[in-house]
Amino acid sequence: MQLETILVATDFSERSDLAVARATMIATKARARLHLVHVVDDDQKPRIVEGETAIARQFLQEEVARLNRIDGLECTSDVVLGDPFEGIGISADEIGPDLLVLGAHRRRVLRDVFVGTTAQRTIRRAHWPVLMVNAPAKEPYANVLLATDLSETSHRAAAHLVTLNLAAPDQYTLLHVFDAPVKRLAMNNALQESQMLRYHVEAQIEAEQALAEFAATLPFERCTRIAERNDAAISTAILKAASKTAADLIVVASQGRVGLSKTFLGSISEEVLRRADRDVLVIPPNLLR
Repeated sequence: MQLETILVATDFSERSDLAVARATMIATKARARLHLVHVVDDDQKPRIVEGETAIARQFLQEEVARLNRIDGLECTSDVVLGDPFEGIGISADEIGPDLLVLGAHRRRVLRDVFVGTTAQRTIRRAHWPVLMVNAPAKEPYANVLLATDLSETSHRAAAHLVTLNLAAPDQYTLLHVFDAPVKRLAMNNALQESQMLRYHVEAQIEAEQALAEFAATLPFERCTRIAERNDAAISTAILKAASKTAADLIVVASQGRVGLSKTFLGSISEEVLRRADRDVLVIPPNLLR
């Protein structure tokens, strides 16, 4: 597979410009086609809709001309009527992008599509990886943190990440957050201190071994591996690991194994998207089937 088409949702805000800049950098590297889409809310008076549509088309034409002229990209654009969720979905269904890019918009319209109660239906509907851009695109991604629960879905997400070629595989860090209820057992006086320490060491060794075996099945040879005990929320552990490793991109598969108390499709991906200060790539389950 090769990354051929990138869809960028923009509302012309400064934060949206970050998404366009990152998408441009990715498209230039992959020699991919770039398509910009702006959604106009059609739940307004017709005269307002017509005015906003005309202005949006003008802005998009100027942006397309700039990208074609300066960056030498094949770039097109469109204005879609509807709410953000429907508009982006309609455009993506028509184009069939290999990657959908959006920014953490100031007005939070597009951000709210992927954060909160709408997140589940949006990612379930998606057939494409979704990249939320939070940071300026100063250089290509150089440090990618891939959160995994060692499931088959997570394995396929890792394989698909390679096809996007956002970074070299040796720049990946695999993070496995494992559950070891040592503190709960200790608080209930179920374990003595020596037993608790031994339990912790054994759980850590077991998690590291499982992660190593998982990594050996992935389509890339070298990567850093981190097995982190879950002391609070998995999303918190992911964000802390991203900060500690100076990751410039966090990758999560949007559905985890049933054994987890919360799947990536639920509060984990939602919290990571809401709280991350760096870019986040979500690979949906529909894409992976």
